Amino acid sequence: MLRYLLAALLITAMPASAESFDCRVIGIADGNTFSCRTNAGERFRVRLAEIDTPELKQPYGSQARQALSDHIFGKNVTLVVKGRDDLGRTLARVGVGNIDVNSEMVRSGAAWAYRGHLDDRSLLDLEAVAREFRRGLWSLHKTEQQPPWEWREQMRRAR
Repeated sequence: MLRYLLAALLITAMPASAESFDCRVIGIADGNTFSCRTNAGERFRVRLAEIDTPELKQPYGSQARQALSDHIFGKNVTLVVKGRDDLGRTLARVGVGNIDVNSEMVRSGAAWAYRGHLDDRSLLDLEAVAREFRRGLWSLHKTEQQPPWEWREQMRRAR
């Protein structure tokens, strides 16, 4: 319990930007959320900043989760912290070696550039190319290409 409290305090104390650190990925929740552990043993829940992937119950949701897993599961990653979301997750750009995982998820068609939370406008270009070449989720029928933020809102209204 104390370990989790210390991790929460560490995350709270982190600056909203320019902070970076390394951790090992120990779990994949969905296409843009994972857990990692630092060398000191702190555990973090991380959401990839500036992108959004289909929810697991949406078309292409499990494929997006697998794409993220293929990139990072069991690997050491570098997190460039952008802040925290309303669920307390660390928002970060994620790197493995010289690969920007956030960009790669969009480039391969596993994610949208998240318009509501976008600093890196190049993600829009990567998304446009993925759409043009019908990569990943863009190979689905148009009716199955619902952005996850719209899908989540639709689910909230249906409750």
